[in-house]
Amino acid sequence: MNVEKIIDIVCQGKNDEKVEDFLKFLSDKLWNQYKEHLMDNILVAENKVKSLAFSIPNAKEGKEYSQTVNVPDENMVLVEVSGISEEMHGLTITVAEDGHSFTISGLPTLEPLRNGGTATAESTFELTLCYKYKGIFLPEDRPVLERKIPFVINQDPRKLWKNLPVDWENMPEPRYQNEDVQCEYVKVEALDDGAPQKDIVAASKRGRSHAQEAKPRDDHFKMAHLENGWYIMAVADGAGSAKYSREGSRIACETVIKHCEEELAKCQSFEDNINLWHLDQGSVEAGKLISADIYRIVGNAALKAHRAINAEAKLQQIPSKAYATTLLLAICKKFDFGWFVASFWVGDGAMCLYDQESHTSSLLGDPDEGEYAGQTRFLTMTDIFSDPKEFYGRLKCKIVPDFTALFLMTDGVSDPKFETDANLNNPDKWDALWNDLKENGVDLSDDNEAAKEQLLKWLDFWSPGNHDDRTIAILY
Repeated sequence: MNVEKIIDIVCQGKNDEKVEDFLKFLSDKLWNQYKEHLMDNILVAENKVKSLAFSIPNAKEGKEYSQTVNVPDENMVLVEVSGISEEMHGLTITVAEDGHSFTISGLPTLEPLRNGGTATAESTFELTLCYKYKGIFLPEDRPVLERKIPFVINQDPRKLWKNLPVDWENMPEPRYQNEDVQCEYVKVEALDDGAPQKDIVAASKRGRSHAQEAKPRDDHFKMAHLENGWYIMAVADGAGSAKYSREGSRIACETVIKHCEEELAKCQSFEDNINLWHLDQGSVEAGKLISADIYRIVGNAALKAHRAINAEAKLQQIPSKAYATTLLLAICKKFDFGWFVASFWVGDGAMCLYDQESHTSSLLGDPDEGEYAGQTRFLTMTDIFSDPKEFYGRLKCKIVPDFTALFLMTDGVSDPKFETDANLNNPDKWDALWNDLKENGVDLSDDNEAAKEQLLKWLDFWSPGNHDDRTIAILY
């Protein structure tokens, strides 16, 4: 049968106008059926792609990310992948030339999405995979197919913390206003022969848990160096549960430093007794003299601080326990035979003589532990002073040839860096702390006054679950 015969059969002898109308009708019907056929095929392809599992590891904000995602169906050919951008998320998406994979890479960030400085930001995003499927023709009005898949950027937990200012203006009296941070450097000039002297650096920073709730910093420190060579250092941690502990810690530090300054400014007999004790540390008589001196200088400093806090509490008609604070106090001086160090310690935290060369660490007391986790003893407790045995047990002294650093710190530093009291006696842990400081921007070289800002910055270190106020003082 030739073509003309076929045309005759189709036209059935109708006139040209009817034949043309018939062919148009037939064409429209067939094209519509073809479109339905295409849509059926597209639906089949979409269902296949929808069932595909795309495994994309979560990105972490602030951590370099590079992940190639393979398409698990060879008939699926990617044209484009969108949903995140370098401008908004710090990430770029690159589709492979063959369309069978794409790569997400860059330094993830959510900062542009933290509108108005809010701590939280959207972290789950929808990636749109535009693709074609082999063997399927797509209509002109739909050149590609799409598959949506989720992609997560885990927020940097540090960014979730708010740094809210203390509303001092609306705080009822007594306000006891203080600063969120405190840092200081005591530079001690070299001797006439050029021999360098140890310096002191200290820093204190409001904890994230305090900043989150717009609460003040409760820690405090104070330090001094006298012309006759004596160093004095004090660090105090106001109890978080005590409403006015920030003033308790301040009073404690200010009082003990003042008392020690007055006593050590005229201390020739004390130094004579130190020299005698050095010659025979087993001597009962020399031991009694030293004990009496330490009680008079260091012990009375702590007692005066206790009384000063009670006096302020009485003046304000507030219970003294509202000013609860710990106290770490140390005095030391270099003699011809080495260093003499005396101390008083009540509460938690840590106070330690550390020597890197000999790989030794020596605690100047014992951290107090309460019946339950997080409890400790405070300077405001009367039995600290009413029980002579307990009080004398808090006074320590020793002579060492030399040391790398004398550390005083609140538990905001000791807890994350040492974790357990047992670790406080481990020289390896003190080595790690010393290296941590140096490796993270704290230059503890002679006369480096910039160390106070460096140490303050270091206090911002991240440790999950440890967000208390942080204070550290270092004689080095």
